[in-house]
Amino acid sequence: MRIDRLTLQNFRNYVEQRVEFSPESNVIVGENAQGKTNLLEAIVYLSCAQSERAHADRELLRFGESEARICGEIFSRERDFTVDVRLFAGKRRKIEINKVPVKRASELSGVLGTVFFCPEDLTLIRQGAAARRRFMDRSLCQLRPRYAQALAEYNRLYEHKTRILRDSEEHPGLRDTLPDFNARMAIAGAVLIHYRARFCDRLADYAAAAHRECSGGREELSLRYETVKTVKDPFAEQSVLIEQLAAHQKAHEQAELAARLCLSGPHKDDIAVDIGGENARQYSSQGQTRTAALAFKLAEREIYKEITGQAPVLLLDDVLSELDVRRQEYVLSRISGGQVFITCCEEDRLGALGAGKVLHVSEGRVE
Repeated sequence: MRIDRLTLQNFRNYVEQRVEFSPESNVIVGENAQGKTNLLEAIVYLSCAQSERAHADRELLRFGESEARICGEIFSRERDFTVDVRLFAGKRRKIEINKVPVKRASELSGVLGTVFFCPEDLTLIRQGAAARRRFMDRSLCQLRPRYAQALAEYNRLYEHKTRILRDSEEHPGLRDTLPDFNARMAIAGAVLIHYRARFCDRLADYAAAAHRECSGGREELSLRYETVKTVKDPFAEQSVLIEQLAAHQKAHEQAELAARLCLSGPHKDDIAVDIGGENARQYSSQGQTRTAALAFKLAEREIYKEITGQAPVLLLDDVLSELDVRRQEYVLSRISGGQVFITCCEEDRLGALGAGKVLHVSEGRVE
């Protein structure tokens, strides 16, 4: 799996750019605020139609422009694909794969898979549960189309139910619709738990091995998937999960009405992280949490390879400058076997990458 060429028009600070990539390593060099991260952001968008840095597509448009384009020529599953995305300031985006309109953004994951690692991810362990849920969701949406559909459905139902709870005191009749929303959320929620439990099971194995190796065998990382308390076994049949989620909803019915908030469901899920038997979020050092975050991302890449048989495109955005020398060497020794993009301000430290291409970025231009 690789992206061979990328064309940008009015995307972020790029007016018009066409660039070809190496199938191995691509080192993107330039000073800060020149467009290095924007290049990676465009590649990630081609894989999931989402940006980690933008709340809305209009933020991706070059200032003063009403339309932007991202087009990638991709080799995947022994075939050539062209993914063409057009973004607009005032209307819905348009996505085509080989000139065929795409109805669901989740279809992009069948063409291009990416693992994106940026400096903010180094705090993944120390952040709240929402950050680790986003990690699970992004990974699983690329790997399991059914998960992406269930997540979209669950989020839509959650928003509707929240509005009902918020307005129910002024409009008591709205409460009559809650049983239907609860039933549908339990069905979608059971799908989320089904896939999250299995993902975390594989993540725990791969991440523990990566953490052990990076720490020189001095530390043990353990992960545990946490969901609603009534779910005793997240690996149970989905019919069982639906019943248990419904029981949790029933137990929180009055509390939700009082708080006017949706309190019950897998939108509160988390991954518990322990290092050496201690809660990593509370007790681990900065070095330990960075190693654990590295392990998460490297494990994500291994899971993708295990499930699809292909290595996803790995994008490392200025991560090396945030790591000590030992961790830098560890990362560089583990990223072979697929296409890699690395941004940095200085290219001299990246000789260990071997054959590849160096791209210099300045003021929204790639040379």
